[in-house]
Amino acid sequence: MNEADFKELKKGGMMRQVEAGRFSVRLHVVGGELSAGQLAAVVTAAERFGRGRVHLTARQGIEIPHVAAESLAEIKELLSAAGVGIGVCGPTVRTVTACQGCTLCPSGVIDAPAYAQAVDQAFYGASAPHKFKVGITGCINNCLKAEENDVGLKGWIEPATAADAACTACGVCEAVCPSRAIRVPDAETGAVIDASACIGCGDCIVSCPTSHIVANARGFRVYVGGKFGRSPSLAEPVLGVQRSIDDAVRVVAAVLDFFRAHGKARERFADTLKRTGLTALETHLATAGGLS
Repeated sequence: MNEADFKELKKGGMMRQVEAGRFSVRLHVVGGELSAGQLAAVVTAAERFGRGRVHLTARQGIEIPHVAAESLAEIKELLSAAGVGIGVCGPTVRTVTACQGCTLCPSGVIDAPAYAQAVDQAFYGASAPHKFKVGITGCINNCLKAEENDVGLKGWIEPATAADAACTACGVCEAVCPSRAIRVPDAETGAVIDASACIGCGDCIVSCPTSHIVANARGFRVYVGGKFGRSPSLAEPVLGVQRSIDDAVRVVAAVLDFFRAHGKARERFADTLKRTGLTALETHLATAGGLS
């Protein structure tokens, strides 16, 4: 094989190892979820074509190392029969990560795995100026670290006060708020919410004994421009609370369009935003993307 062959194999998730003639095969695992049958196929593939070992990656993926070059087609065929795809590398949209979401986790606000499946189906393997990672976390506990991704979605509950439910100035909401975003001057004024300090946990809503504080919006917030690696950057929030899986797909599509229009080859999205400024992206999301 020449260097061009190795590069093409890497794009398709088959990465050259230090040991000559051996490859580590990256699998396509969306949101960290596989069925028991798919796991059994991975075990069979590792035992038959590798050395009986697998590697769990930092992004919920699986890699099968020690696969001989002449076995790459066979291992791909075996895994495909069980519904296990091969991963991607290079300047593409990578596999979407997700926590267990609201169907399993009591803290969950959104169904993170369902969001991940939809976003992955729409964009997995699509071209971009550089690698592009999406992570979806179901709530403010942030298990999937939204700020580490090029686009991170974080489950969010936006509180508001209800005019038809009286505040008794008990102060419970103020006491439980972890970001001190609520104060209660008196019963007549009621709870006063500082939206800029709110972290979307919803603790105030759960704790309010009179239902004076309610959920104004339940969905997710968007973070853009995160990365780790050699020069880490944390993602910044954009847009208001978005509400659905369709919104998630629209957001990722609009951000990708901006990245393709303004990004340079081998430039991470965080670095593109440093050149263009976050305001340029926000303008694009509002105009071209129709998002707010």
